[in-house]
Amino acid sequence: MIESAHNRLIKDIKALADKKNRDREGLFIADGARFVSEIPENVKIVKMIFSESYVEKNDIDGYFKKAECAVISDRLFSSLSDTKNPQGIMAVCKKMKSDIKNIIKKNGFYIIAEEMNDPGNLGTVIRTAHAAGADGVILSKGSVDLYNQKVLRSTMGSVFKIPIITDAGLEDVCALMKKSGIKIYAAHLRGKKYPYDLDLKKGCAFMLGNEARGLSDRASQLCDELVRIPMPGRAESLNASVAAAVLMYETVRQRL
Repeated sequence: MIESAHNRLIKDIKALADKKNRDREGLFIADGARFVSEIPENVKIVKMIFSESYVEKNDIDGYFKKAECAVISDRLFSSLSDTKNPQGIMAVCKKMKSDIKNIIKKNGFYIIAEEMNDPGNLGTVIRTAHAAGADGVILSKGSVDLYNQKVLRSTMGSVFKIPIITDAGLEDVCALMKKSGIKIYAAHLRGKKYPYDLDLKKGCAFMLGNEARGLSDRASQLCDELVRIPMPGRAESLNASVAAAVLMYETVRQRL
């Protein structure tokens, strides 16, 4: 059992709290029993880490077939976990890779996010996109890191269930979608149409902007049409993840 904070394994896992280290190593952490149980077979688990108290209460023999395993003290596990009440189990995994060309299809349904910075919003958008049956989520350069622990927790495991493209160039994405006949709608306060006026049974994508600034003019110009969500209560705007949910579920309604 590992008890020293100076152990190389402990230092390596702590380093993955920083994006630059996750990017360099190509690794991320899945923390918690439910999250670990959601890891699909096609995601490579590099290491499994257990707290001493978890091992006392649970059988971990099956995990030895999946990856190298280590048991560490409860104190050390708490120092590694990003949660207030750690469950005593985490996995270090290889990052997932999706190719935009492999997820684009004629009647597909997509969410594109331009510089979405709030981890909770992004995680909720991914979870909702999975629930709504979207064919992919595309994140532009400048968006919050997909493998941020708050993002991962907010997805509730949906990060493993839907293709997600990161660090995408919006011009390239939009060109590829338009070539495949997919209409791109900008969620925009200056929109002239409501989502209920659109034909969403055909291939479509909704582009959402930054929480504070909305969509940039550059991104808006890449879209086929600006669309706004009615707000009879005259609120200034909607939360990005709520707006995404409204748009996605109008698509679901039309396609049922």
